[in-house]
Formats: sequence, structure tokens, C-alpha cells
Amino acid sequence: MTRWIGLPVAAVLALTACVTINVYFPAAEAKEAAREFVENVIGSEAAASPAAQPEAPVPGGGMALRSPGFDPWLLLGIGSAQAQTPDITIRTPAIQAIQSRMEQRFNSTLRPHFDSGALGFGGNGLIVVRDASQLAIKDRVAVNAAVADDNRDRQAVYREIAVANGHPEWESQIRDVFARQWIASARSGWWYQEGGTWKQK
Repeated sequence: MTRWIGLPVAAVLALTACVTINVYFPAAEAKEAAREFVENVIGSEAAASPAAQPEAPVPGGGMALRSPGFDPWLLLGIGSAQAQTPDITIRTPAIQAIQSRMEQRFNSTLRPHFDSGALGFGGNGLIVVRDASQLAIKDRVAVNAAVADDNRDRQAVYREIAVANGHPEWESQIRDVFARQWIASARSGWWYQEGGTWKQK
């Protein structure tokens, strides 16, 4: 008889043990945030397709695409940590300050050298001097300095976005999403790396 009394308790303990914190990386939200950030930096020369338009800002900042999901634990009255979809926030003062610097630098120094083919987007989310021969000798020091400054800001913003969203461990995933977005937003004629090979848009 004692063993039958222990079964309901064991079942409850087993169910409780199955509820784990499962905060997944919100790839769709990150992609929308990256698209907004990148287009703000490089300008809006290319019109975004209607499907690529961002969602309205979430109160308090951040971009989010929400899709309701079925959570079987709710049928048992047990809430799971997955029941709430995380946002990706890019509207903190630190992130916006970096974005502003990058936008100014891109328009004042970098854009002409993307147009000439001297610079390209690396597959790692950074800028690369692709063909230094396209740079006038008088411009090389300034362009190399601007590239170094921009790459520092890029590394900083990927880290800052991860930290601002409470998940520093997302930094590499944020970087990967942004790397793809820089390439996706590249204008016609600009160069980018794919699989270690240079390609032209």
C-alpha cells in the first residue's frame, strides 16, 4: 500500500524536473533588429520589400515578431520558461550612440570605397580592405583608420546588443545574424565574402 501512495508524489516530482529554463535565441527578432540597424547605418537607397518591413516598436524599445506557440505544460498547469518570447532590443543609449558613429563614418569616409571596390563586407560581420590598389595613396591612412574604428564599433555593438538583452552568450549568434544582414543590404556593385571567396552584388 505504501508504494502506491508514493507514486503520485514521484509523478509530480518527475513532471517538475522536466520543466527547465529554455530561453532560445530569437532568430526572427534578431534578423529584424539587424535589418533596421544596418539600413540606418548604410542609408535607405534600396527600398525594402513590404515583407521585410519591421514590426512596430515594442513599448520600452526593441523589435519583436511574436508567434503564439502551443505549450503542453500549460495543460498540466505548469508554466514553462519558453512561454514568453524574448525581444531583441536595439534602442539603448549605448547601442544608438554606436549606430550614430557608424552612420556618420559610413557616409563621410567608407561609402565611396565600397563603391570603388576597395572595401567589402567580410563573412564575419566586419569590414575588409579588399583591394588597397583602389585607394589613393593620400587616402590610405584615413581609410585604414576608419575601417579599424568601424570594426571596433561592430564588435562592440554585437556585444552590447547581447548584454542589453540579458544574454551575453548570444554575442556570436548576434554577430552571425548581422554578418548576413550587412551582405543582404549591400548595394549593387559592392563586394562581400562568402565561404572565403569574394563576390560582387
